[in-house]
Amino acid sequence: MITAAVLLGLLGVVRLFALSPFSVPTGSMRPTLEPGDHVLVDRVSHHIRGVRRGDVVVVDGTDLLVAGGRRYVVKRVLGVGGDHVVCCDDQGRLTVNGTPLDERRYLFPGDAPSQVPFDVTVPASRLWLLGDHRSRSEDSRALLGQPGGGLIREDRLVGRVLAVVWPQARWQRVR
Repeated sequence: MITAAVLLGLLGVVRLFALSPFSVPTGSMRPTLEPGDHVLVDRVSHHIRGVRRGDVVVVDGTDLLVAGGRRYVVKRVLGVGGDHVVCCDDQGRLTVNGTPLDERRYLFPGDAPSQVPFDVTVPASRLWLLGDHRSRSEDSRALLGQPGGGLIREDRLVGRVLAVVWPQARWQRVR
């Protein structure tokens, strides 16, 4: 009985400080994540290794990217501090630091990288975030005219999405 209580206590601490489950509320990250997917979020590693371009993250979107009363949003990091992110080059691709991105692995089929042109330099401790389903995503582009210009503070980052854990048929690592 004591062992079970200790185990439950440890799991509670891990959940609180290291790993958290979240539910994906919208289709803005399709095809990577589907509405209703339950994901496991690593709340620690970004403090150790930093945030990396390409990471799929959960962000506290209070007063930022929140539509329909949702507090948390899931997006992909396309720019970190020091990056120059531009939409789009002559072939319609996003570029980061002058290099075109190959987004075929995660960009929703039929979506353009962006219908909204932008040219941003990401300051230290800020992020440029976009959904994978660009035509259905409220992301950094929606905040271009707001204070901060769509650049999200890193301290709003909850963590990095590790995997889809439910429904069972969609179990997968997220990259």
